[in-house]
Amino acid sequence: MHEMSITQSVVEICEKNAAGRRVLGVTLEIGELSGVVAEAVEFCFTACAADTLLEGARLEIEQTAGRGACPSCGAEFPLHSYFDPCPECGGYGVRVIAGEELRVKELEVE
Repeated sequence: MHEMSITQSVVEICEKNAAGRRVLGVTLEIGELSGVVAEAVEFCFTACAADTLLEGARLEIEQTAGRGACPSCGAEFPLHSYFDPCPECGGYGVRVIAGEELRVKELEVE
């Protein structure tokens, strides 16, 4: 499960940015097209945060919807898969404009 290593990296990023202060809360932004399962990150968070500045911290996950843009007709639309065609013209080669995010959006420290 790659979510365990992703969650460990999130904890390391948060610790580094907390500069020695205890972390009270973390908000992650996870895109629908990122390939990261939010529920698995939630499951791994407690174990990864144990014995760190994040132990006991609140984790909030905001999921970002996928959006695509068609290079042929210029339409923008919700995108749920990399291989979805444009709903306007049926064209492929859609450019992803949102939904691949995986970032620490907010960090609340003491």
